[in-house]
Amino acid sequence: MVDLAGTWRFTAVQGADVAAGMRSAPFLTFDGDGQVYGDAGVNRVRGTWELVGTRLVFGPMVSTMMAGPPEAMTCEQRILRLLGDPVEVIAPDGDTIELDGSGGAATLVRDQSAADSAV
Repeated sequence: MVDLAGTWRFTAVQGADVAAGMRSAPFLTFDGDGQVYGDAGVNRVRGTWELVGTRLVFGPMVSTMMAGPPEAMTCEQRILRLLGDPVEVIAPDGDTIELDGSGGAATLVRDQSAADSAV
């Protein structure tokens, strides 16, 4: 079983690397109480999550509604589409996960700096 608790940074969405020049790097933080929050690239997001086996289901997600540069908005739309449907979690190792579902696919890496600062 995958331990999702903590912060995960998106490194690729729909097979495209997440651009380093974005105003903020997209991330998700999974709390142990079923809450998830983060940044989709331009806007902050918040909702719920449940992992059953390898199937990750996000509850209703809400986000702020700011506009951003076209590249960042495209990335954000892809992330929000991904979070809209259940996804399979593939974990090749403990620090990388892949999310794959009808809304798309993404690769995320565990943010060690966030884990280190929580200690």
